[in-house]
Amino acid sequence: MDIKEFVLAKAKDAKEGARSLAKASSKQKNTALIKMAEALQKRAKELLRENAKDIAYAEKKGLSKAMIDRLTLNDKRIHEMSQGLVEVAALPDPVGEVLRMWQRPNGMSVGRMRVPIGVIGIIYESRPNVTADATSLCMKAGNSVILRGGSEAIHSNKAIVKILRDVAKAEGLHEGAVTFIDIPDREAVMELLKLEGIVDLIIPRGGEGLIRAVTENSRIPVLKHYKGICHVFVDRDADLKMAEDICFNAKVQRPGTCNAMETMLVDKKIAKSFLPDMAARFKKAGVVLKGCPETRKIVQGIVAAKEEDYYNEYLDLVLNVRVVKDIDEAMEHIAKYSSAHSDTIVTKDYAKGMRFLREVDSSAVLVNASTRLNDGFQFGLGAEIGISTDKIHARGPMGLEELTCTKFIVLGNGQLRE
Repeated sequence: MDIKEFVLAKAKDAKEGARSLAKASSKQKNTALIKMAEALQKRAKELLRENAKDIAYAEKKGLSKAMIDRLTLNDKRIHEMSQGLVEVAALPDPVGEVLRMWQRPNGMSVGRMRVPIGVIGIIYESRPNVTADATSLCMKAGNSVILRGGSEAIHSNKAIVKILRDVAKAEGLHEGAVTFIDIPDREAVMELLKLEGIVDLIIPRGGEGLIRAVTENSRIPVLKHYKGICHVFVDRDADLKMAEDICFNAKVQRPGTCNAMETMLVDKKIAKSFLPDMAARFKKAGVVLKGCPETRKIVQGIVAAKEEDYYNEYLDLVLNVRVVKDIDEAMEHIAKYSSAHSDTIVTKDYAKGMRFLREVDSSAVLVNASTRLNDGFQFGLGAEIGISTDKIHARGPMGLEELTCTKFIVLGNGQLRE
């Protein structure tokens, strides 16, 4: 069997899995997820043995310590992976929810019902826990999942999938509900991306290079975000202590995430009173600051920010700082450089806060809160499979509801079209 036939067979198996899940009750899905969680714990030695093969290969290839850490499974991480399945099982099931019903003049009732999307392909890198996380969210929303992890984690992922498939089968679900592309060839991804009509949605999780390659080659709709170029604007009417705490959290709490601040914009009217203490706090935390000419006049020893820096997603303790004339210039800057991910204003002025919410075109726009809060769990979705900056179907954190679509339903009693 060549790669094209191999991937097609896997996708058809996942299609059968989707049909099985679409008919499954909430109880059946929840029971399967809880049993999967238990099985991961019971078969932890099996997972650790297979994970050791990936670690040995990664060390032989000379991968970085950070990459090897992301690959590594241990008892704590297996427990966390297991607990994630239990938490998803406890979330409300969106499938079958009727969002609204209305009656037409001819007496028929029309409404919309949440239904599974169908077959979802997840293409991701490194962390083996994504295999279980993605499976749990897709399954709970009634979707089968085709998993294609990175070659560096292939043994770990195969072991996790084997456990999840064993449980699915034992609970009366089709094994195709959890499908894994278990060959490392890049051609397998390219073939998967051609399968419109079988695969309904692709979600890439990883670096910008991976996401762009998937989007450019896919015939299937893709939910994604390319970059997280996030801003915090400190308005002249901000509570400066609050602004300092928000900016520090947005940059320093976890700088390697897509919702970390990459540029801090400061209103010129309060720049001299705000920037010196803020810069000192950043420098103490090891943040390298790059500033506009006005910023460099106020704070000495800052590297000059170049035009291209404002387009950078650093994912590190590096921050652009720019002094702007007012909220209008701040929003002009965001419109030009933002990746439409997460942007915040800090202000006590209600009208300006509302303007910022209306006029900044990002997946999450916040007033007096850190950009780091743009997250499914933090927003009360329970969990997320990723963050989308697209405008069709899903935008922002994608939880269970975003892994469904809707169909129209009609209840009649013999109505005909005149």
